[in-house]
Amino acid sequence: MIKRRIEAKLQHLLDESPAVALLGPRQVGKTTLAINIGETRPSIYLDLESEADRAKLSEPELYLASHDDKLVILDEVHRLPDVFQILRGMIDRNRRAGRRSGQFLLLGSASIDLLKQSGETLAGRIAYLEMQPIDGLEVPADALERLWLRGGFPDSFLASNDRGSIRWRQDFIRTYLERDIPLLGPRIPAETLRRFWTMLAHHQSGLLNAAELARSLGVDGKTVSSYLDLLVDLLLVRRLEPWHANVGKRLVKSPKVYVKDSGIAHALLGLGSAEHLLGHPIAGSSWEGFVIETLIASSPDGTAANFYRTAAGAEIDLLLTPPGQEPWAIEIKRSLSPKLEKGFHLACEDLQPQKRIVVYPGEESFPLPNNVTAMSLRAAGGLLRDQ
Repeated sequence: MIKRRIEAKLQHLLDESPAVALLGPRQVGKTTLAINIGETRPSIYLDLESEADRAKLSEPELYLASHDDKLVILDEVHRLPDVFQILRGMIDRNRRAGRRSGQFLLLGSASIDLLKQSGETLAGRIAYLEMQPIDGLEVPADALERLWLRGGFPDSFLASNDRGSIRWRQDFIRTYLERDIPLLGPRIPAETLRRFWTMLAHHQSGLLNAAELARSLGVDGKTVSSYLDLLVDLLLVRRLEPWHANVGKRLVKSPKVYVKDSGIAHALLGLGSAEHLLGHPIAGSSWEGFVIETLIASSPDGTAANFYRTAAGAEIDLLLTPPGQEPWAIEIKRSLSPKLEKGFHLACEDLQPQKRIVVYPGEESFPLPNNVTAMSLRAAGGLLRDQ
């Protein structure tokens, strides 16, 4: 059992808010976490993909009222969108009776329908928490390379061997394309969306070029944007926005795009072993995406994440701005003897960041010229976590 850092946040939100929505991709561990939390307090769990559990909610108000002294956990809640209106009335009634928190925990495998429904009916009554795959601070140091290769979905990471892991990820991709996405509404041919997702994996950490992707797919730019919006809403792709500030420079305005889970990116590219991955041109970009996901997950709530690039070549891979602080400039290198290009130093002159860090695959921290510190991923993530 891997201890998830998000568990303490979820417990805190349940103690503060009447309803909490825990969002994340399928198979990321939401149900396991919710059941663990349910064991710490009076609770009842309903899986809305189960016919038997959906039948219990044929008269939802009566059923839920009979359990209004418990935490009600509703899994795959987007399967029963009409329940949100009923939850609103029950939350207000329980509040008047003096029970102001810990009433409902709603689990959703995508943000699209859940956010739309709950945003309309539960405003001011619900808190949101996004659950990511396992990150680099949640595993021992000697498991980092395996986590990078296999990704952070628990069944993939914990598989008995690499072959079983990539088979699980390929099945996961097929299930999303053929079953889950059509259930959420968009009618996109599965093969077209697979090709688009694979193209994003090939362009991991690259600037978004919608026109080029549109030409490759034989669709228009607006369609590419809608595909990208869908994968971002499904919490499967990250769109890292450029830093915008009045620094007197011509800044790049296109976002960078990453398949969020490194293991899914590798499965889309057919890279099933460390040997295949390290021999592939995507290795450096994949490591960059893996590091970025861990650092963002480690950062304090409210931290802004961007990258910085000017037309003249000044560049920083990741700018993290914790609340109330100046940005941290983070460069990412897949080398045990990291060397920084001139562009990083020029960018730091522009922005004067609070910290200058290069994350590399080694274990030791050591100083580099110009106030830069080389750090391991775990050390950099721990520094952010402690802010």
